[in-house]
Amino acid sequence: MATLGELRALLGEPRFNWSDPAPWVRLEQELGVCLPADFRDFTDAYGPVEINKQLYLEHPGHPIRNLGEKIEESLELWRDEDEAEFLPAPAGSGPGELLPIATATTGEFVFLRVPDEPSSPWGVGVLETDTLEFVSYELTFGDWMLAYLRGEDVTVHSHNFAPDRPFYRPLA
Repeated sequence: MATLGELRALLGEPRFNWSDPAPWVRLEQELGVCLPADFRDFTDAYGPVEINKQLYLEHPGHPIRNLGEKIEESLELWRDEDEAEFLPAPAGSGPGELLPIATATTGEFVFLRVPDEPSSPWGVGVLETDTLEFVSYELTFGDWMLAYLRGEDVTVHSHNFAPDRPFYRPLA
């Protein structure tokens, strides 16, 4: 599993550095699931962020760019009958469901795949809206993010947006 140190080495020092667990506790209670530690750690370090002018992540403690609100809006969208057909599993936070966690300017939606069993690993899935192809990755969030920052093909193609090296911009 990729470490926050490996991600930081590619992306640079984080500036958000959130330390209060209360927003995560509230969000996880609302969702009925404990989110993966690597996702929480990365989000706590970088906060609401735009990576490579492409990938957007929110944080549950931020008053404007709130992850819980974004997930709720996204779940409403992906549970709509017309949109649900594009996903290989239902959108939600139950076992085997797809939890929307990020978006990209290039039209992709990034999901965490909730494990069927609590002891099973989480996965990542990406829906490309231009082709309506959903690609599943048997990677943790940290491993997927590391591949993305390295410019590897994990459906969201960062090398087009960060030809020299990965970069980020905190979102207000």
